[in-house]
Amino acid sequence: MSKINLFSKAELNRYARHFAIPEFGKKAQEKLKQSSVLVVGAGGLGSPVLLYLAAAGVGHIGIVEFDVVDDSNLQRQVLYTTEDIGKSKAQTAKKRLEALNPFIKITLHETQLTAENALEIISQYEVVADGTDNFPTRYLINDACVLAGKVNVYASIFRFEGQVAVFNYLKKDGNRSANYRDMFPSPPPPDMVPNCAEGGVLGILPGIIGSMQANEVVKVLTQIGEPLINRFYMFDAASFTMRTLKIKRNPDLNISQLIDYEEFCGSTKSNLKKEIKVITVAELKEMMAQKVDFQLIDVREDFEYEIANMDGELIPLGTILDNEKRIIRTKKVIIHCRSGVRSATAIEQLQELGDFDNLYNLEGGILAWEAAG
Repeated sequence: MSKINLFSKAELNRYARHFAIPEFGKKAQEKLKQSSVLVVGAGGLGSPVLLYLAAAGVGHIGIVEFDVVDDSNLQRQVLYTTEDIGKSKAQTAKKRLEALNPFIKITLHETQLTAENALEIISQYEVVADGTDNFPTRYLINDACVLAGKVNVYASIFRFEGQVAVFNYLKKDGNRSANYRDMFPSPPPPDMVPNCAEGGVLGILPGIIGSMQANEVVKVLTQIGEPLINRFYMFDAASFTMRTLKIKRNPDLNISQLIDYEEFCGSTKSNLKKEIKVITVAELKEMMAQKVDFQLIDVREDFEYEIANMDGELIPLGTILDNEKRIIRTKKVIIHCRSGVRSATAIEQLQELGDFDNLYNLEGGILAWEAAG
């Protein structure tokens, strides 16, 4: 007996173009309605993924997101508008998606995904769509999906380049396809690959790659077409070229538990490195009020400096070692960036030279400075 009565008349009209596809039809639409997807990250990739999954009629969508909308997001994160600046991304996304499709359920997880909560959250959904931009969370999602037996639809973006793959897919023979660690057993050095905030990204690229990611999610849920399993797709928007690499399972790979992914990815400071001294915005303002003599260095890029600056000397992170002689050793040197990440990296690099003990990282960077007024 047909289950077409699962849909209201309004839903039948809404999904009419899906019903009209012979290979898709009511059967696939029923699978979508009865399925659940967890989207980790509601940013550049998460925006198109969420919009298209909601529009397609995925019955239950979970969102992991704890950030707020920033004006620098609006160049690529199409879920949000200028009026949303400062608001919760998760709450704003939920409102937009429910307005787009009132026939679906949206569940929010306004928290950071960690080794403590990942399995509990991920286990509630059939498929996970990874829209994150950092290696610790990327490895955490992969390992949690392997342990929970969930499919991980992966995507990443950087500058003009994007990547898509389907990991840990349950094949007809009962075996799982390759996962992220089969291709990348260990992360690159933490300073080698900057995130989108540091390295930039073409605003259109997340729309292209996110749409591909959403397409793979729909294929996995409906079991239509050939999912991108044991393959790794790469796209270059600048040259409009693409290639697909084959991935093989590593029989020696064993994921048995979740670990400290910050430490695994080298995101936490090693005990062998000198401690990075920090200074708060309030302490810096007090130094200025007392007319303390210090050097202020900005390690952001030229275009960021033009948008807003603190009148510091501009030495972008990529050139910091080449300009080491410009940094004074006889008084306090305050180094800052947008949020404190790049400035910490700059201090680590300088301290490895062995003769700097006067460097201070501005906690929270220029964002904290502007927030303090």
